[in-house]
Amino acid sequence: MAEPAKLVRAIGLGHRFPGTAELFSGLTFELHPGQVTGLCGPSGSGKSTLLSILAGWVAPAEGTLERTGVSRTGWVFQNPYGVPRRSALDHVSLPLLAQGWTRGQAERRALEVMADFGLTAVADRQFRRLSGGEAQRLMLARSVCSAPDLLLVDEPTAQLDLRTARTVNRTLGAIAQDGTIVVIATHDPDTRAVCTRVIDLAERGRDH
Repeated sequence: MAEPAKLVRAIGLGHRFPGTAELFSGLTFELHPGQVTGLCGPSGSGKSTLLSILAGWVAPAEGTLERTGVSRTGWVFQNPYGVPRRSALDHVSLPLLAQGWTRGQAERRALEVMADFGLTAVADRQFRRLSGGEAQRLMLARSVCSAPDLLLVDEPTAQLDLRTARTVNRTLGAIAQDGTIVVIATHDPDTRAVCTRVIDLAERGRDH
């Protein structure tokens, strides 16, 4: 039997936290593989909250969210966290080891993904010795290595120089083309420009 097509459908989503103003309302959209969807808007407009709703971590105050064919979700936080004394390669290999891969298989695949993010040279370096940009790219590589159906990324280029940011943006586009639904919360106009579509929370969720 064929696997169901991957789809995330939001119908009339709205959210507010107790005692606060409404973040957004009436969001209706569909997310498909092959798309890179940008969530844009100023700080406090609800970008990270909407990512949490898409991940299933937060229930929306209004509306419904339907996920079809999406069993594995990857999340990359804006601030990277890792085990200080473990190597970069250890961090990227971990999701594959958890899935039952042998160490040799996991490390080979991890190195392939790390190369896509320009991290080959730091594979043996401890996490605590990585720069902020290297640590951010490492978290992206780790999420990609787990082959998620849905990849949620919060400000992926915030700590990167322009050249590296462009490489990361291209890589995220390639991941989408390989069959992953990719959603990026971003302030970066260059990242916004490479998105297939943009949901602008500053314009009450207007879809571009």
